[in-house]
Amino acid sequence: MTFFTVSKRSNKSRARLGTISTDHGRVKTPSFVPCATKATLKALHPKQVAQTDVELAFVNTYHLAVHPGAEVLEEAGGAHAFSHLPVSLMSDSGGFQVFSLGRADQRRAKMRSTQKDDSPLLVKISEDGVKFRSAYDGTLLEFTPESSIHFQRQIGADIIMAFDECTYLEATHAYTKKSLDRTHDWLERCIRVTKESDFKSLSGNASVAPHRQYLYGIIQGGQYQDLREESAQHIANTDVPGVAIGGVSVGESKGAMRQQVGWCAPFLPEQKPVHLLGVGQFDDIWDLVGAGIDTFDCVEPTRISRMGIVYAWSSVEEFMKRRLDGDTKEYKKSFFEVDVTKKIYKKSFEPIDPNCGCEVCGQFTKAYLHHLFKSRELLGHTLATIHNLYTMERFMAKVRESIDEGKL
Repeated sequence: MTFFTVSKRSNKSRARLGTISTDHGRVKTPSFVPCATKATLKALHPKQVAQTDVELAFVNTYHLAVHPGAEVLEEAGGAHAFSHLPVSLMSDSGGFQVFSLGRADQRRAKMRSTQKDDSPLLVKISEDGVKFRSAYDGTLLEFTPESSIHFQRQIGADIIMAFDECTYLEATHAYTKKSLDRTHDWLERCIRVTKESDFKSLSGNASVAPHRQYLYGIIQGGQYQDLREESAQHIANTDVPGVAIGGVSVGESKGAMRQQVGWCAPFLPEQKPVHLLGVGQFDDIWDLVGAGIDTFDCVEPTRISRMGIVYAWSSVEEFMKRRLDGDTKEYKKSFFEVDVTKKIYKKSFEPIDPNCGCEVCGQFTKAYLHHLFKSRELLGHTLATIHNLYTMERFMAKVRESIDEGKL
């Protein structure tokens, strides 16, 4: 089985059509990857995932190592057996928590006059790895390249990430260069540990069929063009099955984020899949597919679902038409959204989205969804999540169609 195949390349951009094949299914690319952070697509039963057309989901190594513990997933036979998610899975390395928990510490520092426990969440970064304090129970966790790969093996995702450091937006060039060198060194250690043993089965459960895991190296470099280009060249030429771009969407503007991806684009490998970490708004995806990105992950479609915000397909279609007509402006995410908690929808008896083909829109109205959220009924979360993920996957199908027709 070939992990990644390219079936068509655009003549207008670096966009391409492809297929990622894992032991848990095939993923048509370009593709959106929703976040199943704790081995669940929040608010959905695994059987409902099929209603969304999702083919690949993203689980979080740090959170699963904290609870229930990676060893629990190993004993269960891996995340697929544990959660019954019926799609291929991608896991991160835990490296993003270097950034996110550091930011959490900054927020906590402002409250320490009233904070009972002022122990830092991010304890130490060194050449060997990172020490975290669990936000769940305060337990000290150490992530190294070796332990990150070990945790991801226990979790059993199909696609795994090399351990990296995601630097904060204001990091100096000197610190970013030091961090970048450390990330590249950590990649070599991740490669070495994956080759030391052929990890094709989860030892805790002999009844679970063995499956392959594919390692991605992560491009870093912060807001500095020379470091982004250096990292892109280094990772692209390293012996790993796939490549990811990290350290974007950490507080910079959309324009700056796209510029950073653009710096990497000329050096991205032609025969390996490329994933962009933490980016998932419609205009960003459309534009960055043209830079050669194959997969995108983001929490936004499911997070806003739980706030009563649903996507409007008519707005998505209007956006795509404008882009194909040459419009290049940036769009606020509110352009694509409808907040059904607003009072104006209390007696709106039309479908959630009259132009949508999902099962939810075929049965329920905005008024009903408004009622569910105002009554704090959990069914509202479920219906909105199904709709939003279906809309995102329908959008990705249109992206692929546009590439196939030579428009993108």
